[in-house]
Amino acid sequence: MQTSSTTHRTWIAIAGGGLAIGTLDLAFATLYWMRHDIAPVRILQSIATGWLGDAAYAGGSASAWLGAVSHYLIATTFVAAYHAAARHLPRLLDHPLRYGIAYGAWLYIAMNFIVLPLSAAGSPGFGNRAWVASSILAHLVFGVMSALSARLAAGRGISGRRRAPSAR
Repeated sequence: MQTSSTTHRTWIAIAGGGLAIGTLDLAFATLYWMRHDIAPVRILQSIATGWLGDAAYAGGSASAWLGAVSHYLIATTFVAAYHAAARHLPRLLDHPLRYGIAYGAWLYIAMNFIVLPLSAAGSPGFGNRAWVASSILAHLVFGVMSALSARLAAGRGISGRRRAPSAR
């Protein structure tokens, strides 16, 4: 049975993991696409195309905010889904590198071959090999970050040792 402090810790770890993944992903995309003179606001609008299609690019800051909120919710969902799976398969927490990398590969496949094609954004292009390769690598890192965040949410810390319950 979870206590309120355990539940609070769980959600803080999940939200923190989502925040870290979302921020790292936006930094990665911004640095990559700035070399091609694409502004950060356009990156956020491109995320909003999942909801609005190409109209997101004409939506100004409102569609950029929609993209930002959507992006962080998706990143947080990555961590929450891993945590939920680990509750039923505790070995996912025992080997965060191994299973996190596999999870990251699955995230890349799911986002690019299921989620995006079903959204208003449509299927992504794979012609930019440098972007595809770096995106795959980024998703592998996000998978490991999800696994480590789920480990924290389960009260096991980064090292995997169970933490003693607080004396509150």
